[in-house]
Amino acid sequence: MTGRAHALERLQTERLDLLIVGGGIIGAGVAEIAARHGLRVALIERDDFASGTSSASSKLIHGGLRYLRLGHFSLVREALAEVHALCRDVAPHLVRPLNFLLPVYRGGPYGRIPIRGALWSYAGLTGAVSERGPMIAPAAAAQLVPPLRLDRLGAAGLYPDAQTDDARLCLANLRGAEEGGALLLNRLELVGLERGPIAHVRDTLSGAAFEVRSRAIVNAAGPWLDDVRRLEDAGSGTSVTLSRGSHLVLEPDGDWGAAVTIPIDRTRVAFAVPWAGNLLVGTTDAAFEGDARTIEPTAAEERQILDEAGLALELDRLGPVRARFAGVRVLPAGAASTARAHRQTMLSSGPLGMVSVAGGKLTTYRRIALAVLHRLRPDLELHRIDRRPRPLPGAADPDVAADALRRRHPELEPTLAVHLAGTYGTLADEVIAAGPLEPLADGFVEVEAQVLYARAREWAVSADDVLRRRTTLALTGRDSDAVRARVEALLAS
Repeated sequence: MTGRAHALERLQTERLDLLIVGGGIIGAGVAEIAARHGLRVALIERDDFASGTSSASSKLIHGGLRYLRLGHFSLVREALAEVHALCRDVAPHLVRPLNFLLPVYRGGPYGRIPIRGALWSYAGLTGAVSERGPMIAPAAAAQLVPPLRLDRLGAAGLYPDAQTDDARLCLANLRGAEEGGALLLNRLELVGLERGPIAHVRDTLSGAAFEVRSRAIVNAAGPWLDDVRRLEDAGSGTSVTLSRGSHLVLEPDGDWGAAVTIPIDRTRVAFAVPWAGNLLVGTTDAAFEGDARTIEPTAAEERQILDEAGLALELDRLGPVRARFAGVRVLPAGAASTARAHRQTMLSSGPLGMVSVAGGKLTTYRRIALAVLHRLRPDLELHRIDRRPRPLPGAADPDVAADALRRRHPELEPTLAVHLAGTYGTLADEVIAAGPLEPLADGFVEVEAQVLYARAREWAVSADDVLRRRTTLALTGRDSDAVRARVEALLAS
């Protein structure tokens, strides 16, 4: 019996403490923490894990400097605490510190004094005023960001935040949940709810339908939150507003020593971030209506992103666009402007007791998960919740992990050791044991073993699962027909 078949059998025969609907970062975080507390947990996802918003973000783990201007101080304080926890304890192989440059242009939306004050406040909210970001001269800023526009540049602020591979951070939480005993199934759709609570689900791979019984249910369906709420109560109204965010992935120009935060106006900023050997630029922020499963960047959004990048970067020094992707943010309903909407999280309970999680940030997913578990304490008879940040499977300093990997496997190319350690941390040995270390294509660092490992240990079913969410091949424009065919053949082997 395969792992999926065994999980399906258990799902139908066991009484759960908690059923989670939605396999993005919020659902994965709830599953990991709940399983760690000894609860009998299952998580189901209609599509693939991290296939929605959680693989289409700006890849940032950050406090949100711009939220200071909007007065969201508590949000920034919580987010900054999570930046440190994720970098230091939870997933240091996946969440890496990164400096950000904030240029101050004459005639721009912010002057030198407000930026200096924001950097002081940003550091103060972490309790590390002595480590506040400095203001640096244009020449020093250009050393960090080679294509930075110098005309009208008076100075630049420099401050620390972090970046991640959002899909892999989600997978790491799912792996932690699995190690805690959770049942995890993608391609399993919730189609009905009745008192009990009893969930009616359908396997989208086989078409089989069955019931799942649990003491509590969490709705972490992200953009589809209200669709799930209406399964509980057909009269449920709209609880969230959706905002579309598009990104471009460009060839990098020179060696970047920092990302760039580009002020657009008094509310919005854009980012240009070195990521996965490329330059990630965006994002847009506009109201969205439609099917979030099919969202793609438009030609107008591509022009907007490049125009906004051109406020701080010399566009003729940037490489061509390699890839494009778009995602959907979930915001509180009724926001007059998606750009100004508070990135808060709202929990609500329906008539059958299902707890729905609306909104939130990638950075604060752990705090949101803890809040959900706290909300369910009476139903689950939880006497104590451990709020301390705990390492996820694979957690390690990536440089230390790469050195240790080469000592254990001296035949490894240094670039492959760095890649595997930075992607899997201390689990890299499992990947090496999964199959051949043959590159998927000439010049690629990704190897066949990663595809086989994704199938065996990371719930991958299709080529898209591997190309977009277990690796960065699709998001960096390297998912050619030949590469896709090779991945499909490996998955079928």
